[in-house]
Amino acid sequence: MKRFSNILLVVDNSTDHSAALQRATTLAKSNDAHLTVCAGIDAIPNEVRMKAITVSSREVLDVAIAKTQEWLDVIVDTAATDGVSIATKVLVGKPFIEIIRQVLRDDHDLLIKSADADRGLREMLFSSTDKHLMRKCPCPVWIIKPTERQKYERILAAVDQDPGEPVKDVLNRQILEMFASMALAEYSEAHVVHAWQVFGEGLLKSHKWDFSESEFEAMLDEEAAGRRRWLQDLVTSYGEFPAASGSGAPNLHLHVIKGPAEQVVPELARELEVDLVVMGTVARTGIGGFFMGNTAESILGELDCSVLTMKPPGFTSPVTLAD
Repeated sequence: MKRFSNILLVVDNSTDHSAALQRATTLAKSNDAHLTVCAGIDAIPNEVRMKAITVSSREVLDVAIAKTQEWLDVIVDTAATDGVSIATKVLVGKPFIEIIRQVLRDDHDLLIKSADADRGLREMLFSSTDKHLMRKCPCPVWIIKPTERQKYERILAAVDQDPGEPVKDVLNRQILEMFASMALAEYSEAHVVHAWQVFGEGLLKSHKWDFSESEFEAMLDEEAAGRRRWLQDLVTSYGEFPAASGSGAPNLHLHVIKGPAEQVVPELARELEVDLVVMGTVARTGIGGFFMGNTAESILGELDCSVLTMKPPGFTSPVTLAD
């Protein structure tokens, strides 16, 4: 199924972008999509003074743009694939802002980028720029681990139940749609995880209430069974995997795990040696410019694989072309 028509790939000469480039060109060909490859350079700081030499800061910037354009041309020539239309663009300014403006300007429906590993007090796969894009870019954002395998052996989708947030149900279906498309295209082992908790469980256990320990355990069992039914119904009603229980869909596995999602999802991803996690990254509905929830932020901080992030319909980026 052709899902994308206008893909944007962001590259950087300080990062290994070969895996992201391969993914982008392959996807563009299979979707008969247009591909734009872009790279960014910093704008001239307002406080720059170069009066002591005869070269102006504008001239330095022009040379930087020309050099970057030459580098992009080489990349495109190297990656040239029959049937794929590839354009190039040099973006000038704050990276995540200019990337999002490019998405808005040319109406891109997918952003692909190689992960910029942050190395501070501890190693993290995703940089601040990556997280800004996952928070604020209006289209799906696919951040690719530079050392990922050519073929995804296992893909994990993370979904969340929240009856008070109708938009969550729509987002879950978007996640499953993207996840199924990727898993079927890659012939991957497909996993769906739902993490759940009982509100106030610590107080329910420690305080003296009018129920026994066995009644409390029965309540937990009932809740777990309800969550399993919800996930089974969600996946079955979606339709891409009509036989999620086993027959006809042997590569689909459902996981309903009690515990905080920020712990459950990364631990399961590591245990299964997942290559790609598909998840939502926004919280707070009903307003423009959703922000990344603490749970999503914590999950991303613990993952060591490629991630494809989704946003619900109605999302409005806080970045605009007029900024």
